[in-house]
Amino acid sequence: MLVVALFASIFAGTRWGDASLTPNLALDLEGGTQVILQPVPEAQGSVTSETINQAIAVIRQRVDASGVAEAEITSQGGDKIVVGLPGRPSEETLDLVRTSAQMEFRPVLVMGAAAATPDAAGDDAAADDAAPSDQPTKAAPDSPSDVAYYVTPAVQAEFDALDCTLPENRTGGVPGDPDKAVVACDLEGLAKFILGPVEIPGADIATATSGLGTTSTGASTGQWVVNLEFTGKGTPKFTEVTTRLASQGEPLNQFAVVLDALVISAPSVNEVIPNGQAQISGSFTRETAATLANQLNFGSLPISFEEQSVQQISATLGSEQLQKGLLAGVFGLLLVVVYSLFQYRTLGLVTVASLLVAAVITYGVIVLLSWLQGYRLSLPGVAGIIVAIGITADSFIVYFERIRDELRDGRSLGAAIEKGWERARRTILASDAVNFTAAIVLYLLAVGGVRGFAFTLGLTTLVDLVVVFLFTHPLMVLLGRTRFFAEGHPASGLDPRRLGVDTTRYAGRGRVAGGPKAAATAGSASSREPVAVGASGMTIAERRAAARAAQAAAGRPQDPPTTVVDDEPISGRPEGSDR
Repeated sequence: MLVVALFASIFAGTRWGDASLTPNLALDLEGGTQVILQPVPEAQGSVTSETINQAIAVIRQRVDASGVAEAEITSQGGDKIVVGLPGRPSEETLDLVRTSAQMEFRPVLVMGAAAATPDAAGDDAAADDAAPSDQPTKAAPDSPSDVAYYVTPAVQAEFDALDCTLPENRTGGVPGDPDKAVVACDLEGLAKFILGPVEIPGADIATATSGLGTTSTGASTGQWVVNLEFTGKGTPKFTEVTTRLASQGEPLNQFAVVLDALVISAPSVNEVIPNGQAQISGSFTRETAATLANQLNFGSLPISFEEQSVQQISATLGSEQLQKGLLAGVFGLLLVVVYSLFQYRTLGLVTVASLLVAAVITYGVIVLLSWLQGYRLSLPGVAGIIVAIGITADSFIVYFERIRDELRDGRSLGAAIEKGWERARRTILASDAVNFTAAIVLYLLAVGGVRGFAFTLGLTTLVDLVVVFLFTHPLMVLLGRTRFFAEGHPASGLDPRRLGVDTTRYAGRGRVAGGPKAAATAGSASSREPVAVGASGMTIAERRAAARAAQAAAGRPQDPPTTVVDDEPISGRPEGSDR
């Protein structure tokens, strides 16, 4: 049912969506787009190795959050950043890489239509005769929302002349002076703003997530929202801002989230928020809410960038290396199959079937993740899958050997399967827990292709548990009910004689046959060596036969023959008796 549901989803995606029956490949196997960025320091700053490393970390977070996996982001020459994106990334993903992303929170002073105001600039002669003044009308502002102080004639003229419907005015740029009012377009070109000075920098954001909103009772509203949380340093600033804006009318009750000199959101403040946890709601879709959350999460960079080049690059390893990797996996799989059949006979086919099921599930999950999450399979990821062959086979070996141990203890096959599973299950869980923990640690601490290896290693470890619990063990229970396995056929892999199981049975007249005890008894009788009476595991008849053999060897007269009825001896008829 799991396999059917998995591939039914994939087939449905190929028909009604953009899914594929094959996984997406990473940069090392498919090629992609390479962007070279030249860092530009902020005012009175410099580009250091520390800021380069911080910028790389933020870019990597942005790219990963956008759903693009297996990107390569490195420094070049200590003063450039090279970003390699697999396949053909979307323009939105490229913008996440290019954008300098100096995030700021500014109060909204004026909001208007996106188009330029008619006759805003006047004629050239008028402009030359009287340039708008940039001097405020007051000595000091009452607050960052003081329109009279910050909206000077020059700022108003710039606002009137700005046409945000033109794409060239929405490309972003260098952030304005943090202590002065600025004019900015919104990201979609639907409005334009005059904004007050910076009140909260983007670095004061702790986390931002998207999801469906809930009411005070916990019920879902069905609307997508962005949940925003500030750091300990940013919380009192945000409390002060919301306290002031909540008492203002529109548009002064709005604060603008400015990213690279463009307004990405301008929500209204409905109430004072004292705990630094805000919720931005509006006409969001799942995609737009996730995009805003990503921008808020990874928006603040210590430096801005100049894009030096964007070019398509070929695969660094290519299909030949992929074929060699897959060939190595097939060769390893064949070795495991040969060993299983040699060691476990027909029982080894259970290993083969379980490995095939694990391979099918792993392939389906990778294809599904490629479609839904943008996952891309790299050569290190292929290596993780190959390593998983040994991990999966190890689980089956542990289980089979536990069953054999229980058979050696004298249990029937059905009882051995259940008892062996009970013992093997703990070992398998412990082993896979260690592997999965190692994969998590490696994924969190590593970067680039090593994370691809860690991801597939963790994924295949989970698949191993699913296969062992839902396929291998139930299959063994069913096979245990067949005569071929239950009777220990020599080709079954559970032959009692090959496992050293004691199959001694009583053959009558004080004789035993079919196992090690029979051979021991026969050897004792032929050599006339005494056998200890009451030996552990011997039947009553065996013990009496051994006692008679011991008496004969010692030259003593034998006891009269007895008959055993309900395990109680009845002596032969006494002399002179009537019966």
